[in-house]
Amino acid sequence: MSALLELSAVTVAYGGIPAVEDVTLSVAAGTIVSVVGPNGAGKSTLLGAVMGALPARGTLRFDGRDLAGMGVEARVQAGLSLVPEQRELFATMSVADNLLLGGFRHRREGRAALAREMEKVFTLFPRLAERRDQEAGTLSGGERQMLAMGRALMARPALLMLDEPSLGLAPLVVRDILRAIRELRSTGVAILLVEQNARAALKISDYGYVIETGRITLQGPSRDLAADRRVAELYLGLARQTGERQEEDGNRQ
Repeated sequence: MSALLELSAVTVAYGGIPAVEDVTLSVAAGTIVSVVGPNGAGKSTLLGAVMGALPARGTLRFDGRDLAGMGVEARVQAGLSLVPEQRELFATMSVADNLLLGGFRHRREGRAALAREMEKVFTLFPRLAERRDQEAGTLSGGERQMLAMGRALMARPALLMLDEPSLGLAPLVVRDILRAIRELRSTGVAILLVEQNARAALKISDYGYVIETGRITLQGPSRDLAADRRVAELYLGLARQTGERQEEDGNRQ
């Protein structure tokens, strides 16, 4: 299967100090690829470089095109979408209006086309349909994550990049988010999933990379990584303990 996104020897530095160094990875069309690692390992920096928000050295290619010299808007037009960790919604605007803004690049196709895309989002996230007229700032954390993903999908990306989609969410909400990510793969959308929760990411992805201090230290089919003793000791055990604490907290509420 040919690669949709290809990174080769990519380095991103802050003040001359590399935050991401010599990273090579690829994402094939219609697959989920996860990048897991501890906080501060360079995961979000890597996504910023792919999106064009951070300058990077090395080769970045998307759908056969060299991304060098392309700004953020041009990359969105090419089919890249990023849901950042902060989610960055328009808090005083309704759910529906936030989604319409996500479909701005297709505005010339008319209201009917935008309405069809919005209904796809509502099918994926029924909770958003119930809150379509509600201000985004009044949504729960999980609903805000769903809206951020839905808004990105309104641009009809070929590759959706997700930065820590499970961060700060209760286990039951995380389950809904992961379900939606799996369903997206069946529509042909490729997904690059950055997660500190290695257990969740490897469970739903096809291929995985482990990044530590800015470098890829392990990679392979997600099933193999999940069975790797080093990954299990460093990441899966931690993720399990964190998940158990979240579940206990949720049961007490």
